[in-house]
Amino acid sequence: MKLKIETSAGGIVYKKLNGKVYWLAIKHSLYHKWTFPKGLIGDKVEQESAKAAAIREVAEEGGVKAKIVNEDPFVVNYTYRFGEFLVKKTVYYYLMTYISGDVKDHDHEVSDATFEDEDEIKQLLSFESDKKAFDEILNKQHNS
Repeated sequence: MKLKIETSAGGIVYKKLNGKVYWLAIKHSLYHKWTFPKGLIGDKVEQESAKAAAIREVAEEGGVKAKIVNEDPFVVNYTYRFGEFLVKKTVYYYLMTYISGDVKDHDHEVSDATFEDEDEIKQLLSFESDKKAFDEILNKQHNS
């Protein structure tokens, strides 16, 4: 089996509406799992930074414009099989706040995108690594 190393960046995006906080989640078109918007760093823009990739991916997959509110990313590592490859992946998730846009404007890689409250997001998320990153972000927010 061949080894492949991938590095991605994405956003855990929130918006406040009528005193409540809602979080962005996307459902991937290919593997039909709920996650946060993320994608490969530098796959479209040469010398792209992790922050720039995160903002771009949130716009592409989530349909919304957001800004990073914490420069310190949450780092997630996991391994998966893809055909003949064993892929070791690192994802840099940035905490972001919603600026504008509509989740319906997501790209073809996403079959659905939604803003939901904390409890619903915890139910939606398909991957343990995403749930762990979300818990870390919530803990950091509650303690700051």
